[in-house]
Amino acid sequence: MAKGPVSTSSDNELPFPTQEPMADERSFFGKQKPSGPKAGTALPASLAGQEHYHGHRERLRDRFRELGDTALADYEILELLLFRLIPRRDTKPIAKALIERFGSLSGVFGAPPALLTEVKGVGEAVALDLKLISTVAHRTLKSELRSKQVLSSWSSVIQYCHAAMAHETREQFRILFLDKRNVLIADEVQGRGTVDHTPVYPREVVKRALELSATAMILVHNHPSGDPTPSRADIDMTKVIIDAAKALDITVHDHVIIGKDGHVSLKGLKLM
Repeated sequence: MAKGPVSTSSDNELPFPTQEPMADERSFFGKQKPSGPKAGTALPASLAGQEHYHGHRERLRDRFRELGDTALADYEILELLLFRLIPRRDTKPIAKALIERFGSLSGVFGAPPALLTEVKGVGEAVALDLKLISTVAHRTLKSELRSKQVLSSWSSVIQYCHAAMAHETREQFRILFLDKRNVLIADEVQGRGTVDHTPVYPREVVKRALELSATAMILVHNHPSGDPTPSRADIDMTKVIIDAAKALDITVHDHVIIGKDGHVSLKGLKLM
């Protein structure tokens, strides 16, 4: 621990009494008499600004270690992560501000980096790290679909699509291409549009399916508004793709619309 400024008194006393190191600096300060450092004496750099959160970090880690994630609120899970990304600041206000700004933990990880940096305390490096963690989660969910019959792992399909698309600020049109065993061949974003429209070209959709030797497809797109209710344009476009694919013996199993808090299946609604 670095020493603070040395007093000018005749006995050359240190600003703080010499003690054994303690696990929690807040206890150290709590036991000192108000007359400890002389007025105007700066705290050592190793302690300045730490007393109000140093012990809190250890207690939060202990709760997670002993009780698991169910014992923590979403902002506390985010706070634990931010301990690593922002080591020398109180991260509780930052975690709470992120949850408040984006509505949920998934909203934080789904937010674009530019919006993340609008939250006080979040710089470009932290925003990039949050997006990296989000990407790892997406890849993990996607890997669970590999070499599996997609139709028998429907909940995994929905979880993956929701993680990948629910918080996008523009519409995306995604296609899951399947082989004759309904195993995933490819997952591709075919188009990106505006907040309420994505151009889709049925000819290009079918052409790509033929290139991949796919025999079936699942269509997916998101509604940035959050409401997954299909529009008339969504229904009409789906029918056009189904007709074009059918002529080439390619099956369209479903068209799923992803919203922030749920999804809608056109097949489930008997709209295809």
